[in-house]
Amino acid sequence: METQDLFRLWQEARTRFANQLPAIQAADLGKKLPGCPNSVGFLLRHIAEVELLFAKNVFGKQDVYVVARTVIDKRDTGEWTGLEDLMNFLEQSHSILASAIQGVQEGDWKTEVSTKEFGTKTKAEALGRIISHTAYHAGQMAMTLRYGA
Repeated sequence: METQDLFRLWQEARTRFANQLPAIQAADLGKKLPGCPNSVGFLLRHIAEVELLFAKNVFGKQDVYVVARTVIDKRDTGEWTGLEDLMNFLEQSHSILASAIQGVQEGDWKTEVSTKEFGTKTKAEALGRIISHTAYHAGQMAMTLRYGA
């Protein structure tokens, strides 16, 4: 029951992000907060890319191909303006990460994984990392959607 419990925890935590998606319009993608570098479009793309990185590098989905441009560039290049493309990419990343999490065998959550981004953690700790990552950027996105220009 451990895997399904952790999966449900991740799903619930991701609602802070996912519940914002239906209201996003194409005009919102370029919004930024004053003095902040990241647009809504960048944040959407970044969340999807990191979900795919976690599916591959943490949860073992070796068939996943991802070029994490937002991670590589380390800045908003202004190119993430296609709403339909971003939403499709987010659906894909959600589905792939969901499958990867559900594929973790019971008792395997204590297995350690190492990445250059956050070092060595158990799979359970890494799940906490992706939960907090998405929630952090969901908060940024909510503020940007509300107050950004």
